[in-house]
Amino acid sequence: MTALVLRSVHVLHTGARGSLSAWTLILLIPVAVALLDAANVVDILLIAAEAFAGTLPYIAAAVMLIAALKATGATALVPRAFEGRETRMIVLAALIGGLAPFCSCEVIPLIAGLLAMGVPLSVIMAFWLSSPLIDPSSMLFTAGTLGWDFAVGKAAAAVALGLFGGFGARLLVSRGAFAEPLRPGAGGGSCGTSSGLEEGEPVWRFWREPARRAAFRTEGTANACFLVKWLVLAYLIEGLLVTYVPAEMIAGVVGGEGLWPIVMGALVGAPAYLNGYAAPALVSGLMEQGMGPGAAMAFMVAGAVSCIPAMVAVWSIVRRQVFAAYLCFGIAGAILSGLLFAAFMS
Repeated sequence: MTALVLRSVHVLHTGARGSLSAWTLILLIPVAVALLDAANVVDILLIAAEAFAGTLPYIAAAVMLIAALKATGATALVPRAFEGRETRMIVLAALIGGLAPFCSCEVIPLIAGLLAMGVPLSVIMAFWLSSPLIDPSSMLFTAGTLGWDFAVGKAAAAVALGLFGGFGARLLVSRGAFAEPLRPGAGGGSCGTSSGLEEGEPVWRFWREPARRAAFRTEGTANACFLVKWLVLAYLIEGLLVTYVPAEMIAGVVGGEGLWPIVMGALVGAPAYLNGYAAPALVSGLMEQGMGPGAAMAFMVAGAVSCIPAMVAVWSIVRRQVFAAYLCFGIAGAILSGLLFAAFMS
């Protein structure tokens, strides 16, 4: 059963590229539990079903939001924020990074283009650190699963981490570091193809144009399938965690008060983190097993920065020194976020 939990976490971590798909695991988990431990299969399914039902309103809101942003072409506004003085750009990059509905691989061409155009690395670092942490839809899921304290705290941590990394990178650059941050020939494609609706000014009344209505339907359907898939799997794994992971083990690693559990939360979260939609459900399960709020916040922040798509995105277009700085800013910022959130919640 432990092997099944670990395999499930691996698929959530690696996404659709895992050798077992999310849908396969959604079918496999209850079957495996029924065969190996039939007494607990109903309890695990009830845990997953109740958690999923509680987030259905948030799923609907998130699907509508992301579909509308794509259909209006509002994502085209993002590059315009990276204009002006460096200090202003760092602040705007941190703010927009936490709100933009981009996945980690969708920002690769944007970041590569901005670096090639001479946008300061400090601005790129601010955007890159804040972008994987949260967006409007995942904020809704975090609120629905962990409460608004966690959702607002994670959003604040995203912006703060962007500012921390942006101004930290600016200081390092001023001392002669990162003279050539971009890898030769760096770039690459995004997760999908562009619809062409991002060109020009956003059209807020998108329902008046057939192409935009079609984009709304397409994006809505795709995101609904994506969210349902990952959340059902996440809640099934939450049921496994609650049922099979001993509370004393979690409490021994990341439970309790003080600095050490928060540091461990960041260090454990870095390799173990899941995608931004699945993580709140699993963090909720870990908190039921003894994880403290500060360690939970550090876990989510560190893990978002070091999730596989974000790491690949950074590694694919910047040199190793920039990649190392990205990780250091992310882990240090996660620990600070955990400490501040623990103090707020106490």
